[in-house]
Amino acid sequence: MKRVMSGREDSRPLYQRTTDALAAVIKDVEPGSYLPSEPKLARQLGVSRATLREAMRVFEGQGVIVRKQGVGTMVTHPPHVIETGIEKLESLETLAGRIGLQVEMGELEIEEREATDLEIERFALENGARVVDVSRVISTEERPIAYLVDSLPEHYLPEQVQQRRFKGSILDLLVRKQKPSVNTSLTEITAVSASAEVARELGIQRGDVLLCMEAWLRTREGDLIDHSFSYFLPGTFRFSIVRRVQGV
Repeated sequence: MKRVMSGREDSRPLYQRTTDALAAVIKDVEPGSYLPSEPKLARQLGVSRATLREAMRVFEGQGVIVRKQGVGTMVTHPPHVIETGIEKLESLETLAGRIGLQVEMGELEIEEREATDLEIERFALENGARVVDVSRVISTEERPIAYLVDSLPEHYLPEQVQQRRFKGSILDLLVRKQKPSVNTSLTEITAVSASAEVARELGIQRGDVLLCMEAWLRTREGDLIDHSFSYFLPGTFRFSIVRRVQGV
């Protein structure tokens, strides 16, 4: 039985020792197979489940393991990492295509509903106007990597989406549509805990940490035409931005 060494034998923090011990366990498991259950693995390593989960987050962030709700923790091949700067407005499909990574879109979910008071204000709609939510899972190498949700007034919804002849990016469709002309996207990037809905779609545990991009897409005239949330699994995306010293 593999156990984390005691503090007298190794002065490193317990979390770091647990991470190293867990790495050795993962190394012995074939990709596609599952780790022992959390209680069993915690006993095997001689640590609490809280300490074990903290160590597991390291390997989740690297894409080495995937925790599937109600199933267990699967060891995987490290995923391809999509690296990009965020200065340029591009779709996920375009970014993946640049590195030769094929992505697939899951089943399209379309829900039409009445606009909220905040959406009426932001989209400059009349009372009683309708808004459409379009959600889908993006996968690569047969594993989910992102969950995307777009909300837009029904009169902006591209015809391909209405007729479910849609296999790509709403951003790309809106750009190709040309009218109205897409211009800018104000985007906020945060780390969030997965809600029950997002966890179910991505096959992870509720509360797992995800990278979230919330974006407001506007036309050249400044009109808001799309409000979106993009949830990314850790270890699959690396975003960067070039910053310059002012005045240089």
